[in-house]
Amino acid sequence: MPEPGKSKKIDEIKKRGVLRAAAIGEFPWLPENTSGAGPQFSGPAWLLANSIADRLGVKLEIVPVSHETKVPILASGQADITIAPLTITPARQKVVDFVPYSGSSLCFFGLASNPKLQKAKTVDDLDSPDITMAYFTGTPPETWAPTRFKQLKYRAVAGSGANAPVEEIISKRADIAPIDNVAWPNLNVSVKGLTVFPQGDDCLKSKEMEAKTAMAIDKGDPVFLSWLTSVEQEMQPKLEAEELRILKSVKPPSQ
Repeated sequence: MPEPGKSKKIDEIKKRGVLRAAAIGEFPWLPENTSGAGPQFSGPAWLLANSIADRLGVKLEIVPVSHETKVPILASGQADITIAPLTITPARQKVVDFVPYSGSSLCFFGLASNPKLQKAKTVDDLDSPDITMAYFTGTPPETWAPTRFKQLKYRAVAGSGANAPVEEIISKRADIAPIDNVAWPNLNVSVKGLTVFPQGDDCLKSKEMEAKTAMAIDKGDPVFLSWLTSVEQEMQPKLEAEELRILKSVKPPSQ
């Protein structure tokens, strides 16, 4: 813990007795508890925020925000940290400092009965001229996939609002399609007969087209940033375990 006088923000928070955290629920990093009982949120961002407040010896106070205000609120001083999950982008890095604690990435799914996929063990094994990947036009995989897979055939389809072009796989017009790793558990319980790469739980830890997820603070307090980063690093195994717990707790939709 930095000594008094080293970090203006830490001194402010301790004097106030409250850590103000801007939050908006987002699966799987900060799912909101809508049951009316128990903590307001769960997830790695929630664990991290509570640990920060405990170490500072203050209470955690949630400041509700929208997706539009979750970054600007820091400059206004109405929140000390934003625990609303943020993807790190160059534009955001100009206005806030980030403490990364997770990431989102891609997995690739297809029919488990597809003989072309049955011999594949890794994502690298999918890079074959007899495999076709479907993707939504205008989404990041459109430009990323050709840099990762040199031999695949590609099938572009118009976006439908779904997480992935599932119909292309079911109809066998394509062999594989990309999906955000955090969206895979839901698809897996909703649609039977699928397989995924990286296989099993490794999909949830995929590094393919990885984008870092972080909490943020206003710029200008390097001591606060350094301390928060050290807290996150110490807690990393617990944060990863909590995220996996939430991802694996997805239930099939009620019939």
